[in-house]
Amino acid sequence: MIKTDILIIGAGPTGLFTVFEAGLLQLKCHLIDALPQPGGQCSEIYPKKPIYDIPGFPEVLAGDLVNNLMEQIKAFQPGFTLGERANTIEKLEDGTFLVTTNKGTQHNAPIVAIAGGLGSFEPRKPLINNLKAFEDKGVAYFIKNPEIYRDKKVLIAGGGDSALDWSIFLADVASEVTLVHRRNEFRGALDSVEKVQALKDLGKINLITPAEVTELKGTDKLHAVLIQKSGDKEEQIIKEVDEFIPLFGLSPKLGPIADWGLEIEKNAIKVNTFDYQTNIPGIYAIGDVNTYPGKLKLILCGFHEATLMCQSAYQRIYPDKKYVMKYTTVGGVSGFDGSKKQAPKAVVKTIE
Repeated sequence: MIKTDILIIGAGPTGLFTVFEAGLLQLKCHLIDALPQPGGQCSEIYPKKPIYDIPGFPEVLAGDLVNNLMEQIKAFQPGFTLGERANTIEKLEDGTFLVTTNKGTQHNAPIVAIAGGLGSFEPRKPLINNLKAFEDKGVAYFIKNPEIYRDKKVLIAGGGDSALDWSIFLADVASEVTLVHRRNEFRGALDSVEKVQALKDLGKINLITPAEVTELKGTDKLHAVLIQKSGDKEEQIIKEVDEFIPLFGLSPKLGPIADWGLEIEKNAIKVNTFDYQTNIPGIYAIGDVNTYPGKLKLILCGFHEATLMCQSAYQRIYPDKKYVMKYTTVGGVSGFDGSKKQAPKAVVKTIE
């Protein structure tokens, strides 16, 4: 059985940063993730996707962000159970929790932090009759390595941030980028919409709206798509393409966590905003997996939630100790092996 102070369900950016904040309080963490490597969606789905809203980084690739987080928490020596899904949870007589994975691995901790992002997920696929026939033959739902699209004709469908961001990024990679959206208005960030419009004006992106891809053409591989325009001028366009990337978001599922007795609202776990604790004391939910009034699904919001959660966790583990978190400063932080790493160090005053 694996014992730890905080058991984190999910090894995405929020889960990884939790290790750092807990480590500053000398709390040990262990992470469970169904994926074979840390990083969550940032590693599995879009490691080469640029992220623009991490403080101090005007732009950072998702995979690089994960690498930086792993380096940041190295001194605190977190444990990992990867390639296994947290399946069941049981509260023991001593008040701690026993979490068992689908492969039978048991974990015991007084605190459980669910940082599972969107949970298990599947891409939302467009309703195109012959779509499945071209999967991995010109159709992809995620972009892991943009170099695959170097000097190719790429068509992206979608109206959210992913569709906009990848259209912008691939404009300097692919020989031709076409963005198709069923509406004239986009759901992404205004800045991204303006960049796409500017690239259209420069002739670097073909923008077709309102329209939908209705049919794929090819034999062994995709070579063209049929686009149905709507609105004032209905027409059909046959567009030669090498790659079709529908980016309509993910369909999230909480999986077994939905059966843990937690209060669920629209496939997310309800928490209070004081410390992001759920309706079960000792179980917290942070990052995209939780919901509360005003919730924003941003990585930086998950970092904030993780920070407050760790303060509350410390008080639950050590109810007889009072402390004041004063500030962080530059210096060597002591790892659990006694080594010194160059990293921020928390200055904490503890009163017995």
